[in-house]
Amino acid sequence: MKGVSFLMTVAILALASSFVSAYDPSPLQDFCVAINDIKSGVFVNGKFCKDPTQVTANDFFFSGLNIPGNTGNKVGSNVTLVNVDKLAGLNTLGISLARLDFVPYGLNPPHTHPRGTELFVVIEGTFLVGFVTSNPNKLFTKVLNKGDVFVFPIGLIHFQFNIGKTIGLAFAGLSSQNPGVITIANAVFGSVPPINLDVLIKAFQLDKNVVEYLQKAFAPN
Repeated sequence: MKGVSFLMTVAILALASSFVSAYDPSPLQDFCVAINDIKSGVFVNGKFCKDPTQVTANDFFFSGLNIPGNTGNKVGSNVTLVNVDKLAGLNTLGISLARLDFVPYGLNPPHTHPRGTELFVVIEGTFLVGFVTSNPNKLFTKVLNKGDVFVFPIGLIHFQFNIGKTIGLAFAGLSSQNPGVITIANAVFGSVPPINLDVLIKAFQLDKNVVEYLQKAFAPN
């Protein structure tokens, strides 16, 4: 009996240990609904792997980050993202890269990356940057100059504003092959279908006409 009890104790401890060491992989898309019929499945958490015998150097290569992005928009900025969709070799490596271009006083509006921390490096320009924590919503902000680096923790709302009188250029590394981006104003006022008007009026304590104006302003083209 003592031998049986000992074996049961060992088995229970081993099982508990496996629960402690096991963990789910970080999600690489917004959701992945389970399906029993694998023939009807479309996505996996990441992408399917290419046959290693068919891999070439070009699978790990991307060209074009020397070219400025189009900043001719309302906010005066452009983000050129190199993620797994553009560089297949990034699959499963947990990293991606972005080039950010700004006109003078151009803004990358408040946004969040649900699956990645961002490391922001200033190449040209002077930037006011910041992020807001979860409740009680403390703001951490800093003015950055050429050569400065700032980190935005995963999932937190942050922004970058070129406060200089010259064009701004920065590069950002992100800790996911597919970090995702949610631009706050676009998500709230430009969702498809639109969020119920009464919800937005109550949440933001705004007049109905103001909410309707914002929904029209941020409606997708």
